[in-house]
Amino acid sequence: MAIDSYTITIGCEIHCQLTTKTKAFCACENRYGGMPDTRVCPVCLGLPGAMPRVSEEYVRLGTVAGLALNCNIAHFTKFDRKHYFYPDLAKGYQITQYDLPLCTNGYVDLPLKHYPVDQQPGGSLFCVKNFAGESCIIDNTYRRVRIERIHLEEDVGKSLHLEGSHSYIDYNRCGTPLIEIVTKPDMTSPEEAALFMQTVQEILRYVNVTHGNLEEGNMRCDANINLTVWENGKKYNTPISEIKNLNSFRSIRDACAYEVKRQLAEFETDRQNFTAGFKRTMGWDETKGETVIQRTKNSFVDYRFVVEPDIKPFYISDDFINKAHGLVGELPEAKRTRYKKEFGLSDFDVETLTSSRGLALWFEAAVQGAKDAKKVANWILAEVLAVINEKNISVEQLPITPKHITSLVNAVYEGMITGKQAKDVFAQMIVDGKLPDDIIREKGMVQVSDSSAIERYVDEVIAANPKAVEDFKNGKTNAVGWLMGQVMKKSNGKANPGTASKLLWDKLSVL
Repeated sequence: MAIDSYTITIGCEIHCQLTTKTKAFCACENRYGGMPDTRVCPVCLGLPGAMPRVSEEYVRLGTVAGLALNCNIAHFTKFDRKHYFYPDLAKGYQITQYDLPLCTNGYVDLPLKHYPVDQQPGGSLFCVKNFAGESCIIDNTYRRVRIERIHLEEDVGKSLHLEGSHSYIDYNRCGTPLIEIVTKPDMTSPEEAALFMQTVQEILRYVNVTHGNLEEGNMRCDANINLTVWENGKKYNTPISEIKNLNSFRSIRDACAYEVKRQLAEFETDRQNFTAGFKRTMGWDETKGETVIQRTKNSFVDYRFVVEPDIKPFYISDDFINKAHGLVGELPEAKRTRYKKEFGLSDFDVETLTSSRGLALWFEAAVQGAKDAKKVANWILAEVLAVINEKNISVEQLPITPKHITSLVNAVYEGMITGKQAKDVFAQMIVDGKLPDDIIREKGMVQVSDSSAIERYVDEVIAANPKAVEDFKNGKTNAVGWLMGQVMKKSNGKANPGTASKLLWDKLSVL
């Protein structure tokens, strides 16, 4: 029998390390890398008698993350113990949150412009309702993925499988503060799961709660995936597979795509069907490009959740939440929409200018007082970013400030210097950090805009070049460009090009 059709259902669990100075429940430094087992103490190692203490910064950054992802923040919450055995889990349990998480009922809106044409609303592959049967298309512009919860928990150590027959454990990562973002099963393609992860990374970097470096394990994704299959008019659901520790957008996409094929093949072979509580844990073999089964589990009872006895439940005040809200600010997609409307910028322009919060704020500071916002954007996109890339620095490390670009754009706009001169001024700014007005004055670059002075240059050039004038009369219009070059040369590049060009054409036309 042949399969009639199928749909994909994906839910993600994203683990994200926070940028606190210390670990979640002790004073050990929270930092990536370094010599193994040098940033540990009795608390993060779970030694007998050690007492964990909740970092206020940890709760604050968790709250900021929740607000940035449109969640409700709990006023009363607590920590729990999740028991399981793994070599890098020193205590034999993990401090986490179970039934009273810090954040609930959030969402992330994914721009539809990122979807293939055949996955747009009305397309054959695009699902316009989420798993609960609700419309997930917002204003025909975004597709909404719901977030069920975000809870606080600690990270575990890191297993190192070196050459030979031994494995080692680095406990430096034990106790690193994490949030776990758990979505509803609203995603319907591998590409969508990858886009969701990318969007979450962008938002959380914007609000400065994480470095978001996937290659360092700052963010990791577990993808839960199964299929709804229709065969001969009958509906089946395949068992859920949880693909663990995906650490790149490509691996999320590729692992989910492979698992779809694997589940289809398995269904055709033995018709395995969904059973509540049953789940396969899968790994992703990047080299082979396939998922591999690691274990199966039948229910959450395996974890034996209990209330964490060493940490009291606690209240979060409205004032604490309001202060966290103030740290969120305008998010990248909102900035992109505003930039297009307010400054008339293209999609490419706004995507690049909002690629980091620092760059976006630098642009906004440069636009303040500028006579031409589009020109400000062009200078940043072409010249400023070229310097950043060449020197491998951040926008905050530039030797110039937004005021330099504002002044440079205004100098060209007001006719003080030409666009060509502006490039020379910019190069000098990068070297010595001087403001454009000072460089223009020191180098005597102020543009001549007085029409009578420019007219004298034009008359002298026409008189000195009769052959070029004759060429123009014979229809060789390119002669005008050569004559214009002579006018600029005679004025030492200071003549206003627009005024000079008009005067030159006017005089040549009546000869």
